[in-house]
Amino acid sequence: MAGGAKGGLGGRGNKPSSHRKGAAKGSGGQTKRALRGKGPTPKAEDRTKHQKSRKKAYLKKKAETTAKRTGSVSPAASGARGGARRRSGKESSEFVAGRNSVVEALRAKIPATALLVATRIDSDDRVREALKLANNQGIPLLEAPRTEIDRLSDGAFHQGLALQVPPYEYAQLDDLLASARDNGEVPLLIALDGVTDPRNLGAVVRSAAAFGAHGVVVPERRSAGMTASAWKVSAGAAARVPVARVTNLTRALEGLKDKGFLVAGLAADGDTDLGELDVVDALVLVVGSEGKGLGRLVGQSCDVTVSIPIASSTESLNASVAAGIVLHEVARRRKA
Repeated sequence: MAGGAKGGLGGRGNKPSSHRKGAAKGSGGQTKRALRGKGPTPKAEDRTKHQKSRKKAYLKKKAETTAKRTGSVSPAASGARGGARRRSGKESSEFVAGRNSVVEALRAKIPATALLVATRIDSDDRVREALKLANNQGIPLLEAPRTEIDRLSDGAFHQGLALQVPPYEYAQLDDLLASARDNGEVPLLIALDGVTDPRNLGAVVRSAAAFGAHGVVVPERRSAGMTASAWKVSAGAAARVPVARVTNLTRALEGLKDKGFLVAGLAADGDTDLGELDVVDALVLVVGSEGKGLGRLVGQSCDVTVSIPIASSTESLNASVAAGIVLHEVARRRKA
């Protein structure tokens, strides 16, 4: 009797019988969308109502306001990373990261548009000096989360400080010639071929300023640019000596020859001794890399190749050292 009662225990295994009549109907797959995942949880700073998101929006707005007032580029808008300029059709800012590096850059009075300071930074002598120098030079101070400074400096060891350096404004080659003409001086230029270390470029700019050269010429490709490192090594000379960037160095040299320049390339096996170089007329000195020297096409464009007398035990000189020696000799003989 118990076995025949409705709602009682069913057959084998004592499974409870359904109180519904007939087979249970499924969803037919119509609820699959409801079961789909919504993806990973967004970061706190990406959630509009989260405190970190509000703080990020506030800092961005503050940076943009400061940028409009000072003419600088806001960190969020610049997109620069790691102290190296990205080339996407347009030069972008770079960042000098680290307490020592920032202080040294500020001491050298490198043009800067903002000093980023991490929120709740542990202050020390370097931080205090950086803040003082930035304030004296009128550089805006921007407080930013460490994660934002990490992103801008491409994960560099920034220690809570990063200095935003704007792209260098290169001169036109004709501007260098106009400068010499306006001063009533015989033009003296120095061109670099294959010099890829920005510190060498900065040292050459410094020597150019010391010995009266009217500018430095560098090619767009396979050459160092005027980065923060070059600015720092130039010890402020980059503010006085213009640097021109040309698309093709060989064509630029040929153009200078058409304008009456003597093109003299520095080479260990040069056909002319430095003491015999003609320095009376307009002159452009071409310096190659320490390892490879002058490129083939650039070497063929030179009217003469000049050698510096050195001890036989020394194979070659650093590019910036060689440039300084030749510039000094030219300046000495022109003055005499």
